[in-house]
Order: sequence, then structure tokens, then C-alpha cells
Amino acid sequence: MATEVYRPGSPTLRTVASADTELGAFTDEGPWVLDFDALVWRQGLVRLRADLHASLPDLIRARRFPPTARVGTTVHRLGGALGLWYIKERRRGGTEKMVGISRRLRVAAERLGPTYIKLGQIVSSGDGIFPTELVEEFKWCRDQVKPEPWPVVSRVLTEELGRPIDSVFASVDHEPLAAASIAQVHRATLCDGTEVVIKVQRPSVATRVRQDLAVMAWLAPHLVGRIPVAALANPPALVELFAETIVEELDFRLEAENMLDIAATFAALGQRDFVIPRPHPTLVTRRMLVMERLSGFNFGDVEGMQAAGIDTEAVVRSGMIGFLEGCMMHGIFHGDLHGGNLFVLPTGKIALLDFGITARLSEMKRLALLSLIVGASNGHIPSQVAAMRDLGALPDDIDVDEVILQLGLDRPPVDPTTLTPDELVSELQRSMKALLALGAKMPKELMLFVKNLMFLDGAIATLAPDLDIFGEIEAIALMFAEKHGERIMSQLGLEHQEGWEPDLTGLKAGFGLDESTVSLTHRELQARRAQVREKFEGRGRQRRGRRARR
Repeated sequence: MATEVYRPGSPTLRTVASADTELGAFTDEGPWVLDFDALVWRQGLVRLRADLHASLPDLIRARRFPPTARVGTTVHRLGGALGLWYIKERRRGGTEKMVGISRRLRVAAERLGPTYIKLGQIVSSGDGIFPTELVEEFKWCRDQVKPEPWPVVSRVLTEELGRPIDSVFASVDHEPLAAASIAQVHRATLCDGTEVVIKVQRPSVATRVRQDLAVMAWLAPHLVGRIPVAALANPPALVELFAETIVEELDFRLEAENMLDIAATFAALGQRDFVIPRPHPTLVTRRMLVMERLSGFNFGDVEGMQAAGIDTEAVVRSGMIGFLEGCMMHGIFHGDLHGGNLFVLPTGKIALLDFGITARLSEMKRLALLSLIVGASNGHIPSQVAAMRDLGALPDDIDVDEVILQLGLDRPPVDPTTLTPDELVSELQRSMKALLALGAKMPKELMLFVKNLMFLDGAIATLAPDLDIFGEIEAIALMFAEKHGERIMSQLGLEHQEGWEPDLTGLKAGFGLDESTVSLTHRELQARRAQVREKFEGRGRQRRGRRARR
């Protein structure tokens, strides 16, 4: 099939064969061919991105007095939620305590509007980082956002185009495909008949975000130690992370550039199991992003994919390899993987969407992450701790040996399923206190990396529950050693080694398994996790029973 290529200065599009697949991981034949260097909307984006990040300290600076804009409404909503929780669910304890605070915070976020809903969406994809109850509750924020009415959308489009909508689009669906906190997406058809989707920013959201960030930055320190969620989530760090991610989302030209950069990364790696929709050559502005329309299977539609002959285990494998390759070799990755941001094409390739949150590692942090992953694959604890320090999770001047000693990393791993509920809680509390005493924190890049790993873990549970975890880890490590081993060893200063052998001894011990154990399916891993959860819940029931007897 022929495609159309845009050339600046030409009033028309001319028909040629697709050529941009050499530059990016795009569909084989798209509606247009991109010339990366000729895209007018890319001009000045390096400076724009730098200026945005330079403005962050002022946006979230510590304030002695609360900012006047929005603070009353925010305190009223959040204070009311916390007050009702304190009177009701907090006294009940156990699971009800966490479920109650999570639900009340989610309702308050929805009433406060787009900024807080976006914060909730980030929390919702933080399995393993934030409390389970909080994650599950905030998942309602992903697709339950009320869309802007068509007249509002039409006005934004007209302003961004600088001309009537019908001079560019033959039709635009008035009902959105999806509505999120910052923007909503509509199907449309260009005047030349090309089917596209349009991402349209909500009006005035940029002003509201900046107001809300100031309120969040003032409020966050006051939440530390006051509610159980805050003890785990670290509100000031979360606000900093949120500010770093959301400021770029307010300019769709940066998102479009993220799409091109990740597409180029996959192409450079020879990674063709992913597809990125092409942004339009000219129809990209601060508040409007027109892109190629793709369609496929929802990421959770296992039956549909298997009925179409798609190997769901291969899909998961591709997802893990593609994500790790981008992180390790180029220091860039999609920062918000969840079921709503990707789907599977009929070919079995994974289509990635929504690049507003994209992690870009400095070379120093890329090498630290590389060292962390290699260290994890061969069970080398000192290199993992040093990598965590270099990523910013530990103070710069910290002693690696002291960290290992304080966290007990020099001792054999403890199988959590063999501990009593009290022993398990005591061990977790000990580890948490030690981490806080060492000055540990979760930097943005590491949080996004871990968050994506948790998503991939969930994807395995859905698409390939009988996948052999140990076998996959070994196969992926050996693939990296064969494909990138020489470069990795050189970059980590290990050029005298020919490669590395994955060592899963520590991982197996942590699962309470003997070194001789050959395999562990994800389904079996889930069963072991369920045992640990039951211990926590059992301890909670015991405590509530003792209080009741008193």
C-alpha cells in the first residue's frame, strides 16, 4: 500500500512508499511518512524542556504560608475526607482502616479536579510502591473522568488550528474515545480521508495545575506521619515526582517528541515487536496532538488474542525485553505503562500510547540502572547497593558496606512464608526503619522503573500465568549478554570479562526455595504471595479480636 509523505513548503502530499520505518518503530505502511528533521513543531523543544525543568524548584518551593489560590477548597476537601475517616474507619482498624482512607482520598481527588485526578492515576499504577488498597481505589480515576462537552473541545481545536475545524477535518466524533485528567481523545477523519485520533487538552488545565502544585507542596509536609498512607507514600517526594512528570504533559509537542524518540530507540535496537503511532507532520501544537489511528486487542483480552492466534506468552516476553533494552542501552522508556496505555495489534505487536510521562535518564543514571540490573541478575549485592546510591535512592556519601550491614543483606534471605504474622510485620518494620535511618528515598526515575516492572508482573499474571519465571530471567539475561554483553561490560568497567552468567541463587532463597529448584511459574509465585497476604490479614483480625475482648 502506498503512503503519503509531507514535504515542508509543498501545498500537497505526494504518494511514495513508506521510508520512516528505518528511523522508528512504526507501522510498516502508515498514512504519512515522517521526516524527523523537517518537523516544524520540533523546533526549540530542547530549550523548552530545559526551561520547564528549571521552573520546578519555584513551583514546589517550601512556603511559610499557604498559597491563597485554591488552598481553601483543597483543605476543605482533603480535611473533610480525613476527618470523616478519623471518626469512622480509623477506629475499626485493620483492612477497613486502609480501605476507608483510600476511598475517601479518591473521592476528594475527583472533586478537586484534573490535577488531583492525575495524581491519583499515577498512584493507581504504582503496585508494589503504594499500599494495595490505595492503588486499587485510585484505579477508578483512570477512565471515570467526566469529559469536556463538545463546544469546549471545538473551541480549543479552533484556537490551536487558527482556522475553522472543517478546513482540516472532514469529521470529528463529538463523543471522546477516552477522557483523562489532562486531555481527551476523539476519533476524526482528515479532509483527505485519513483516519486519525486527536488528543485535546482541557482548557485552563495548565493554570489549575500550577495553582494545585503550590498547594500540594505546602500541604505535603503536614501529612507526613499523620496518616498511614503518608508514611509509605512520602507525600513531599510524591509531589516532586508529580511536578516533574506533569509539567511536560502540559505541552503536547513534548509528548510528540517523546513518541519519536522512543520509536527511534526501538529502531536502533532492532526491536520490532513494538509500534508507536506516528504524530502528524504539521498538526501538533501545545494543546492538540493529531496522530495515526491504530486498533487492536485490549491488553487484558486474553481470549480474543488467543482466538486470533496471538501467542500471549510471546507478547509478555516482548514487553519485558523491549522495556529493559530501552532503559539499559538508551536510558529512555515509557514511564506510565498500564492497561489503558497499550494494546496488542492483530500481528501480535504491542502498540504503545500516551507518552506524556517518559523517563529520560542522564548518562550517569543510565549506567547506575545498568549496574543495578546486571547486579541483580548475578546476585552481586555490593554493586546493587552502589547503583541505588548513584540513582539517588541513597545519600551520595553513604558507605556501601554499612548499608549492607544495616539492612542485613549479608545474611541469607528469609522466606516470608515461614514467618509468623508478628515476625513478618516486625521484619518489615525493621527494614523500613533502617531505610529511613539511612536516608533512603525513591527518585523519580527509579519509581517509574519499579512501577513499570510491577505492571509487567501483572501482565504475566493475566497473559501468561504458567510462564516459568526462572527460565525467563535466565533467557533474557543470556540474550542481553549475547547481544549487548561486550558493550555492557565495557561501560561498567568490566571489559576483561567476556560476559556474565545469571545467578538466581539469592532470588530462589528469597522465595524460600532450594537452589536446586529448576522452575517457578507465575501462578505458583502468586500462591506464595497470597500466603504472605493471609498472614497480614490474620494478624489484623487477631488484633481486632483482642481489642473487642477488652
